[in-house]
This record gives sequence, structure tokens and C-alpha cells, in this order.
Amino acid sequence: MTALPYAVDAESPLREAELETLRTQYEKEGEMAGIQTKFNYAWGLIKSNARRDQQLGVQLLSDIFRVSPDRRRECLYYLALANYKLGNYGEARRYNDLLLDKEPANHQAADLRRLIDDKVTKEGLMGVAIISGVAIAAGVVGGILFRGRRR
Repeated sequence: MTALPYAVDAESPLREAELETLRTQYEKEGEMAGIQTKFNYAWGLIKSNARRDQQLGVQLLSDIFRVSPDRRRECLYYLALANYKLGNYGEARRYNDLLLDKEPANHQAADLRRLIDDKVTKEGLMGVAIISGVAIAAGVVGGILFRGRRR
């Protein structure tokens, strides 16, 4: 069983030349692209900072997941990681939880779970703050309008 990289690995994109090498190999193999070639390209796309690349990486990993049972473990982790980077935290958690169900002691997946939970909590708190701010502003405007009518 190969070790999975930690989530921080996905935060450092490949150099453009490295990604281009993976893309060229994938395109050269075309419809007959091997699972490893497709996986390597998907991995490079997920590491990218470009959302479109990350989405293509998710699509390729989903294809691999469907056709290659022996690569599902890796696909689950990278699908979770890619969805985390895309801000699809529900999907990220779903894939990561599937991996943790199979491997409860997987440290990389546990770390990713903490990152996902922290991000959801942080964005949830920001959402509450925004909604609270809007409610306060609406109350102030309503109070001003109400006072204006009474005069």
C-alpha cells in the first residue's frame, strides 16, 4: 500500500513545464491513456491553482475510480483533496469519510478531515457574521425610516 501525501502537498503547484509534460503524455496516449498516465495528469491538475485544471483533475479521478478498483483508495483521497481546494467541502468530507471508513488510522485522511472541518467552521462563522451585519444594518435603516415617518 503506497503512502498518501499530506494535504499541504496539494497547495504547491507543479511548475508549468512539469504540468505540460504530464499533459503531453496524456494527450499522446489519447483514448488509450493508461491508468497511471491519467492519474499522474489528474494529480498535476489538482495541484494547480487554476480552478478549471482542478475540475478536470476531479473528472479524471472520477473516471479512474469507476474503472480501476485497485486505485480507489488513492482516488478517494485525491478527490477529497481536490474538492477541498475547490471549496466543495461537503463533497470533500464525503470522499474523505469513505476513505476513513476503510482506513480509520490513515493519518493523511485524518489531517485532511481536520482541515475540512476547520474551513467549514471558519466559513460558517464568517457567514453568521455577514448575516448578523446585514440584519443590524437592516434594523438601523428600518429604525431611521420608522423615525422619519413619525415626524
